[in-house]
Amino acid sequence: QVQLVESGGGLVQPGESLRLSCAASGIFIGDYAMGWYRQAPGKERELVARIGARAHTNYADSVKGRFTISRDDPKNMVYLLMNSLKPEDTAVYYCRADLVFSTTYYWGQGTQVTVAS
Repeated sequence: QVQLVESGGGLVQPGESLRLSCAASGIFIGDYAMGWYRQAPGKERELVARIGARAHTNYADSVKGRFTISRDDPKNMVYLLMNSLKPEDTAVYYCRADLVFSTTYYWGQGTQVTVAS
């Protein structure tokens, strides 16, 4: 059974930092492109950051220079370091795994990030 379990969310003030973690089981993430998505209330889910199987990264314009995605394949973990958080970063953050050269993908259950003073 494939599981992606996110952790590290919480309530922070503007300007603070958080690091999200995604622990994968049932798959080896080395075979997957990994991504972080977010969904704010009343909005569609959007891509935040993505890291390919060979570690190429891409980011949403809104988070460039503030967020960093990384992966640790031996540990089957993916991370999202979020600096200089803004209220508009408030959302549920989801981890996603996309099998390379396939249409197969998996979602985690999400972790809430709230940025408020």
